Parts: sequence; C-alpha cells; structure tokens
Amino acid sequence: MQLVGLFFYTILQKGKRRARLAAKRAAAAPRTLGSHPLVPADGLNASSNGNNSHVQYSSNWAGAVLIGSGYTTVTGTIVVPTPKAGSGTGGRASSASAWVGIDGDTCSTSILQTGIDFTYTDGQVSYDAWYEWFPDYAYNFDGISIKAGDTVTMTVTASSKTGGTAVIKNQSTGKTVTHTFSAQSAALCETNAEWIVEDFESGGSLVPFANFGTVTFTGASARSGGGTVGVNGATIIDIQQGSKVLTDCGTSGSSLVYCRYIG
Repeated sequence: MQLVGLFFYTILQKGKRRARLAAKRAAAAPRTLGSHPLVPADGLNASSNGNNSHVQYSSNWAGAVLIGSGYTTVTGTIVVPTPKAGSGTGGRASSASAWVGIDGDTCSTSILQTGIDFTYTDGQVSYDAWYEWFPDYAYNFDGISIKAGDTVTMTVTASSKTGGTAVIKNQSTGKTVTHTFSAQSAALCETNAEWIVEDFESGGSLVPFANFGTVTFTGASARSGGGTVGVNGATIIDIQQGSKVLTDCGTSGSSLVYCRYIG
C-alpha cells in the first residue's frame, strides 16, 4: 500500500516528529493522523472465522463492535503494548491505534472516540493519547504520558447526539485527561459500541501497520437504554489488506476483547 511521502519523512525523523506534535498541542491543532469509519476489505462481510460466527474483514479496523441502539457510554482498559515494525514494512516506521468509540460501523457519519497511538521508529517507540469526533480531526491530549506496560482506561460518553466526553486515565500513574464536546455538526446514531485496533490514516493513506503483539480490552462494556451491556454477541472484525489477514480478534466472556497481530 502506498504511503504518503510526508508521513514517511516525518515518522522516520523522530526529533522533528516530536517537535511537530509539541507545536500542535501548544496550538490546539488537529493531528494529521486520522481515524475513519470501518472500511470493508474487498467488500467482504459476515464471514466465518473459527468460533466467531459474525466476522467482518476490514482494511483498517480490528476488534469488536456491538450493533444495536441507544449506546451512550463505551469503556475498556488495555495494557499498552510495545510495537514493532510490521511485516512487509522492511523494518521501517510502523504505527497502530487502540481506541473505544460510539458509531463508525453501521453509522458512518460520525464517531465519538478516544484512544492511544503507538509507533515504532528506528528501534524506538512512542505513544500519543487523543480524542476525536469524526468527521472533525483528532486532537492529541496534553498533560498525560504513556509508556509500554502502563494500564490505561479509555471511556467515551455521549450526553446527547451532538455532545459528550472523552476520558483517558493512566491507571499506572493516576493521571486522567478529559475533553468535552458540544454542538457537534455531525450527530451520532448511537447504534455502535466499539473496541478497536486500527490501521489509521495519514494524508489520505493507511500508514504501515505495526506489529502490536496483542492488545486486550478488559472491563469492556457499554451503556444502552439505562443499563450496562457486555460484548456478548459483538461482531468480530479482522484487518485484511489485499489477500493477507493481519489480525486475529475475538471475545472471551462478557467483558474481554482481544486482538493479536498475525501479519
């Protein structure tokens, strides 16, 4: 897959990348690395994969999606992975993102989401925490540090279809950051609750997908209709790019979603 030259130049030059991100944070500017709605891979849907009876293949999403109505809160906790260069990248810079969100699958007009990017560059790893109300840009949180092995809880809450909050708490450091949205131009449908590992975009192209090992969302739950629901019955999504499946995702019990990199 073709990579926009600007991203490649930026991500390979770590010092300049950090300076650029610091400048963005200071100016409250959007990050150029963007999450997007689920993109089916080669039109494939509703396939069978082992014990998972509801599987979709996507070029950019891996994880689990509940499809229903009235989802107003989604939460999950991960242990931050140590990314490596993905297969087929020649050891070059690679990235991925883990997030929780509302909408973006069957409702593709908007997504309320928050998560963590993890990037491998020349033997070094870096992390950014962010929030987004798609189709607006994603923005980096300021004032929180993330490192491999940290336990991080991500939560989004819709107070209405055009407002809500994104919260990331680093359980290992005790630091919490929050962003409040209001009067968004794109309304939520509240029909999807998600726990996702994504191959995100830069400049309109997917970035080289990192080998993230395994990302496990524990305590995965959503609020719907005034009650709390787990991940039972969720649609499982795996990333397929070309003829190659890069992830193996599934659920275990009512509150755990896992994704393994198999590329």
